[in-house]
Amino acid sequence: MILSDEVVVITGVGAGLGAKLATRAAAEGAKVVMAARSTDVMNQVAKEVAEAGGQAIGVPCDVRKPEDVQRLVETAVSEFGPITGLVNSAYGHPGFYDLLDTPDKALRRSLDIILHGTLAVTREVVPSMKAAGRGTVVNVGSMAARKPHRGEGGYAVAKAAMGAATRYLAVELGEHGIRVNQAVLGWLDGPGVRFYLKMTAEQRGVTEKDVYDEIASQIALRRVPPDGDCAGAILFLLSRYASEVTGATLDVNGGEFLPL
Repeated sequence: MILSDEVVVITGVGAGLGAKLATRAAAEGAKVVMAARSTDVMNQVAKEVAEAGGQAIGVPCDVRKPEDVQRLVETAVSEFGPITGLVNSAYGHPGFYDLLDTPDKALRRSLDIILHGTLAVTREVVPSMKAAGRGTVVNVGSMAARKPHRGEGGYAVAKAAMGAATRYLAVELGEHGIRVNQAVLGWLDGPGVRFYLKMTAEQRGVTEKDVYDEIASQIALRRVPPDGDCAGAILFLLSRYASEVTGATLDVNGGEFLPL
């Protein structure tokens, strides 16, 4: 198990990638602390992990609220000991607008969650990692920041800011034995995309497979990467197998970044 003896905090645990990350991290031996505003998914994941013999707890947390972030970290340390891993996957989408038409309030909210939330949780976790003598942070990036798709500007700006923060944090925290990397995801075959396939197929009068195939044709592996499989790459970055990797950007998107 690649995460034995690790205490891992995962933010933004919803029904898709977040739940898969938590479940797989626990299966790999980590003690997992999940964070999200809603407890429904976290409660179900914690139950499944316990039934499989693992350890996971959920803590209600809005990463925009300092008191929530502080409680998250305090709970993690009191339950499991010093935190050694953090995955920043909480996000907020400002809606599908051209960038200059994006409501300022919505854009600020997205930045508050994706950028400032990432910095807030990382800031709170770092003292625990220093106490442990090691640590690793993985920020979940997006292809939207690299491959412009109209209507994603506000979301992409926030994710691009996270990408820049990743590199700076790698430089600033490296002397403490803390690694910081980014995994760049694109289309993810999970609940969100499945809803999109259904909605788009109905709107266009085609099958869901038609929509899926259209998306897959833009990806080098000719498939939409399953969210559970993408979780595995993030767990690699958390693990000691990636002990010499920091400040890196790992494309976990089936080659969507490649020009076809």
